[in-house]
Amino acid sequence: MPEMQLSPKGMRLVNMYEEMAQTGYNTNVGTTVDEAYNSFELKKVKRNIKEMFETDNVKSVLDYGCGGSNWLAPGFDDEISAVDYFNLDSVYRYEPARKVDERQLVDCVVCFDVMEHIFVSDVSQILRDIFSYAKNLVILNIACYEANALLPNGENAHVTVRNPHWWKGAVDVIATEYPAVSVQLICSPSYDQMLAFPGFSDIKRQQDDKFCISY
Repeated sequence: MPEMQLSPKGMRLVNMYEEMAQTGYNTNVGTTVDEAYNSFELKKVKRNIKEMFETDNVKSVLDYGCGGSNWLAPGFDDEISAVDYFNLDSVYRYEPARKVDERQLVDCVVCFDVMEHIFVSDVSQILRDIFSYAKNLVILNIACYEANALLPNGENAHVTVRNPHWWKGAVDVIATEYPAVSVQLICSPSYDQMLAFPGFSDIKRQQDDKFCISY
């Protein structure tokens, strides 16, 4: 895979996220959080993800921007791990803020609550990087609201807050470069609300008899 080069501001953001992962962060209500980005965000839609994995026969996964997610730890579903819950053979992780880089070609790349943390000038190349490691499927969950967390410089940690259809357009453009990869895009207008767009791939669109395609 070609080496990805973030913009200078993108690199500064990575450094700030690394600081937050090590020391915690302040919030917009004046409190402090000591452990940053340790929650397993994918867990809240695990049943939907399991169905997608079964449909596409997913056996290997790359968790892109994994934070502190532990796919091998028990307790993901009752006492079993995420690997066992999804019946996976292998899981790899990528988290530049924690210096974890296991990126490689897999059946499916999952990316939860990451893209809103990306500087807008870097969105297209991050999406390309995500797609480049997927053989069959990409699953994206993107927050479309401001975070409680603040960056060390005092700005909101969700640096690129856009509406769901803005993100749909951005993903549509990149997906045409990877026509065989199916895409599941889930946007979150608020923390407890999700908008799932119909799954698509460019091959599927090309096979559609219509030109006015809404998915």
